[in-house]
This record gives sequence, structure tokens and C-alpha cells, in this order.
Amino acid sequence: MIKEIGKYFMFLGNLFVNRESFKTYYKLVLEECMNMGIGTVFLVALVSTFIGAVTTVQTAYNMVSSFIPDYVISQVVREMVILELAPTIMAVIYAGKVGSSIASGLGTMRITEQVDALEVMGINSISYLVLPKIIASILMYPLLVITAGVCALFGGYLVGTLTGIISPNDFVYGLRSSYNEFTVVFALIKSVVFAFLVASISSYKGYNTQGGALEVGVSSTQAVTSSVIAVLIADYLLAQLLLAK
Repeated sequence: MIKEIGKYFMFLGNLFVNRESFKTYYKLVLEECMNMGIGTVFLVALVSTFIGAVTTVQTAYNMVSSFIPDYVISQVVREMVILELAPTIMAVIYAGKVGSSIASGLGTMRITEQVDALEVMGINSISYLVLPKIIASILMYPLLVITAGVCALFGGYLVGTLTGIISPNDFVYGLRSSYNEFTVVFALIKSVVFAFLVASISSYKGYNTQGGALEVGVSSTQAVTSSVIAVLIADYLLAQLLLAK
């Protein structure tokens, strides 16, 4: 375990050695942004909308006392979505879709000796292949988290108002009530950290694939598993550091 962590940090250190030109990275980052962002936005929007809807229904179900005003429902949904559901649950989905794609892509390049060909040409393959993926992930995932938050609150609003659980005015009032701006900042900090972890761990697992097609599948699975575990550990540490009093 410690040996693997050491190799991971050495892998990250090689990202900034013998770098390519800015123009090269610019093109590669744009391509990765398209793959990671545009290719994932529909899935994120769909899942987050239903998560917001279900959270609203379940919160209303647990409001058993008539002394609790209806606007508390949307207030609870807002806090759950911004603090946890949008950044963390979406990170698990992001790891499953983008992380596995990164690992399998790099793993295939490794076993077909495309990575070796880059090394023979004097190109730092880690910097050329991995750095654009990490930069693109850090740029796109916070935008996906913002999209997820908006869609989740919209899904909660739709279900809450259409089923009569809460009136539109009460829902909007609850969203605005006792609002703390730092929760959004905290969610964006988490999204940047999660984006880095998913992209770098998945790249590390894919880049170090050895064997054949079967090992590519194993690396892809390990990438998702390791990324999710790292995200959950980072989630707790960030909450402890930034929210604990």
C-alpha cells in the first residue's frame, strides 16, 4: 500500500518534467474538456434531477410535525444538495464514467506500445498524455457540479410543486432562508480536489497497465474503486478541515 502511494507521487512528479509547448497542451486540453464535460453533462443532469426530486419527497415524508413550516423542506434539500449530493455523489458517477474511460484508454495505449513509441521519440509520455487530462478534469468537473446542483434543485422544485408537497413560494423562500455563501465555496473546493483525484488516480492505474486486454479491464476497475475510496476519504478530511468548529 505504502509502496503504491509512493509510486503514485513519483508519477505525479513526472508530470512537470520535459514538458511540451503551451500550444500542444492547449489543443490536448480542449479535446479532453469535450470528452469529459460534454460527454458527461447529460448523465449528470439526469441523475441529479432525480436525486433532487427524491430528496424533496423523502424530506417531506419525514416532516411529521405540523409545527414545522413547509419551507424547511427546500432548506434541507438545498443544504444536502450543495454540501454533499452535488459534489460527492456526482464524483462517484464521474469516476465510473470518466475515470474508467481514462484508465482503459491509457491501458490500451500501454499494451499496444504507443506509450513506448512516445518515449522513443524523446517525449515525456506522462506529461503529454496525463497532464491534459488532469487539467481538463479540474476545469470541467466544477462546472458539472454547478450543473448538478441547479438540476437537483430544479427537480426538487418540480416534484414538490406538482405533487402539492410544497407551494412554489414556500420552496423559493426555503432556498433563500438562512443561506450561507460558504457552502457553495466549499462545494467548489471539493469539486476541484475530487476532479484531481479521479483524473490522476485513473491515469496512474491505466498508465501502469501490464499484460493484455484482460489487464486493461482490471486496471479500469481498480481505477474506479481507488478513485471512489480517495474521494470519500478526501470528502471527510475537507469537511473536518473547513466545516468543523
